[in-house]
Amino acid sequence: MRLGRDKKIDLIRHVPLFSRCSRKELAEIASVADEIDFPEGKEIIREGERGREFFVVLEGSVDVIRGGRKVATLTDGNFAGEMALVSRMPRNATVKTTTPVRALVISDQAFRSLMKRSSEIQLKVLEALAERLEPTTV
Repeated sequence: MRLGRDKKIDLIRHVPLFSRCSRKELAEIASVADEIDFPEGKEIIREGERGREFFVVLEGSVDVIRGGRKVATLTDGNFAGEMALVSRMPRNATVKTTTPVRALVISDQAFRSLMKRSSEIQLKVLEALAERLEPTTV
């Protein structure tokens, strides 16, 4: 069963990167998201590689592994990889499915295309990024 627009909006509005976006803007972001099924044991993010997607776990669970050590387990509604939408930095962890997983996926290309079309979303994402960096800057 595929998610409706409102459910997608509800899921992505919890992502800090989108925290300043209006419901209309969240709907635009949700419109570029795809639902994808992954089998158990699939690496969906690999530490050290350039990120190209952002994932929200809809059903199932994944382990987050950093430096060969499990640091977290993510389940329904949790997300990973949002910085890949705005940065070409290498991934800082591996994310591997521990059960079959259905996820909402947004590619960096689709998101960047959306940001080019919407200066409002672009500004709000930049503000959210600045907010996240603020504790580390003088």
